[in-house]
Amino acid sequence: MDILLLILGFSCMITGIFGSFLPVLPGPSISWVGLLLLYFTDAVPANYWILGIALLITVVISVLDYVIPSRGTKKFGGSSYGIWGTNIGLIIGIITPIPFGFLIGPFVGALIGELIFDSKDHKRALKAATGSFIGLLASSFMKFVVCVMYLGLFLTLVWQYKSELF
Repeated sequence: MDILLLILGFSCMITGIFGSFLPVLPGPSISWVGLLLLYFTDAVPANYWILGIALLITVVISVLDYVIPSRGTKKFGGSSYGIWGTNIGLIIGIITPIPFGFLIGPFVGALIGELIFDSKDHKRALKAATGSFIGLLASSFMKFVVCVMYLGLFLTLVWQYKSELF
């Protein structure tokens, strides 16, 4: 059973890292579940402090994930169309086989969204798309760092208790 929980936990960690860039997956939350699964094993003793602090970080990061892109868009004069365009552009950019599509897609999506909102002011649309894109990058980077930290903690615990796990 411990090996199954270990495999599921590691799968959650990898999925969480991918989820830090994909808007449909809550990356830090999935990574936290991976940590929780590791603590469900008989080999690793429960540490409620680590789980509690990691959960608090996950909640804060999840809230900031929604605040940062919208703040970036609003700071640069954008609308909710730019935010939606960023998310749709990210999904399309990941799906299409374009080099660096995950970077090009959100910017183009935000630009198209802002042009739909106001097709006459191209300069404002470009500025708002830039703000939305910067907000998305900042939010994704923040989630990625947290997920990698959780993976590091996971691997450290597995290494520390390897004789009991295997």
